[in-house]
Amino acid sequence: MPKALIARERLVQLLDAPAQRGLRIAIVGDAMLDVYLRGDVERISPEAPVPVVRVRERKHALGGAANVAQNAAALGARTELVAALGDDAAGAQLTAMLETLGADPRGLIRTARPTTTKTRVVARGQQVVRVDEEVDADLVGDEVAALQAAVARAVGEADALVLEDYNKGVLVESVIRGAVAAARARGIPVVVDPKYRNFFAYAGATVFKPNRRELEAALGAAVDLEHPEALPAVLARLGAERLLLTLSERGMALIEPDGAIRRIPTTAREVFDVVGAGDTVTAYLAGMLAAGASAYEAAIIANFAAGVEVGKAGAATVSAAEVLAAYDDG
Repeated sequence: MPKALIARERLVQLLDAPAQRGLRIAIVGDAMLDVYLRGDVERISPEAPVPVVRVRERKHALGGAANVAQNAAALGARTELVAALGDDAAGAQLTAMLETLGADPRGLIRTARPTTTKTRVVARGQQVVRVDEEVDADLVGDEVAALQAAVARAVGEADALVLEDYNKGVLVESVIRGAVAAARARGIPVVVDPKYRNFFAYAGATVFKPNRRELEAALGAAVDLEHPEALPAVLARLGAERLLLTLSERGMALIEPDGAIRRIPTTAREVFDVVGAGDTVTAYLAGMLAAGASAYEAAIIANFAAGVEVGKAGAATVSAAEVLAAYDDG
């Protein structure tokens, strides 16, 4: 069914566009460094009833808005991430990883807070504990001013804008309003991946992309997918052009400006790990809209990309070639 929603020739045309045309995507939001410590457990600590993990491997990965940036780069787009980092080792590591991808580092603002870091300790394939190092209060004062300046410049050079919110303090209302206004003034698409803190602050977005849990938490009510008549009213309340509701194994639902609801079934054959799938969808939505796709076409292609991503371990990237292969195998 998903394969019938878009012709292969059109899919190839859109997937090739970011690299061929040098399309540029600006991503504004909360960047994170993910650290994975993998090892073995052979005994319990004599100090407390906890396992002792002997670390055999340490791995760094890009998380949050930085993961959106690397997925956009995997698609072939040029990227710039506007985010707040600490003046610390984690911030230096994250910056170096982005530069390796070819991302523009000018929008990385150094702040007095630590770089958001999530360290996962994994033993025998099981996560033992996760340690978060972060300050998630809203940025204020000179730091916000620096973000606003970086956003204005980045949007001025971009073909699409992503606002990626993880409630870590970057996307305060003034930054959101300035970013959306700048994008609309240039006529470029705006894709929003929201969280609860500023859920209703994104009026003017081209595509507003919550998952079902996020939408229900913001509305304070369950979403009845068998009787979705209320969703157009939700779209009007958000002030966005379109609502793309991601539904895990049930695919996606796109609510159009005229209230029409278009369902897109999942393409995933095997779900290994759902971590990072939302970031992949966001990156592909932005890249395809920048390439000239309709919102419906962009959602279909992003859905194929998500189907590839969930078959990989952890937050992974998905290339245009992998999306085309998934289409051909469908």
